[in-house]
Amino acid sequence: MWAHQSAVNALTALSRRAAIAGFDLRVASAFRSYGRQSDIVNAKWLGHRPVVDEEGVGLHRAALSDTDWLAAILRFSALPGTSRHHWGTDFDIWDRSAVTDDYTPQLLTSEYQPCGVFAEMRAWLDAQISADNAEGFYKPYDVDRGGVAPEPWHISYRPLAQGYFRQLSLSQCLPLWLGHADPSGQCHAPLQMVSLLEADAEAIFKRYVLMT
Repeated sequence: MWAHQSAVNALTALSRRAAIAGFDLRVASAFRSYGRQSDIVNAKWLGHRPVVDEEGVGLHRAALSDTDWLAAILRFSALPGTSRHHWGTDFDIWDRSAVTDDYTPQLLTSEYQPCGVFAEMRAWLDAQISADNAEGFYKPYDVDRGGVAPEPWHISYRPLAQGYFRQLSLSQCLPLWLGHADPSGQCHAPLQMVSLLEADAEAIFKRYVLMT
């Protein structure tokens, strides 16, 4: 798991405090490269990877227009280049102590809602964040702002993440989506839905990137 050392140190401290409170905080997902995020989004667009609604119910590609299908994908999956998981500051977490050994966390809203398996950990963590006592972590997707769906499992190390967030720009991301080389000279294949993105890039970027 690659991450900034200061974020790892903060996560370790938070995990120790969680343990005292009776939770076994584990990381389900951390760093993801541009290429990996591109693979995820492309697979969902092509119907090779499940696309679900807020209740975890699978959606059918044939039942939705291209625009609605893209919107459904972007509710839970960031466009490559905009994912907070690129930064080494963000983690998806769960409570190992709340489930059996053979349980695999799904990162579904239902797992973190009242009566969900991770509800108690969520309540504890939310209280720490509200008191500004979460080792610098906060939840960037705490509520629905009309773009990305709430992600109660997603925590971000604010001291570093806010700096990365301020650097995000459509002028940097759109060329990558089109298949142009990144600043290091590395080329990536154009995204499968690139024509749709290009046609409405500013609105999409505002709704699913800036509104967090």
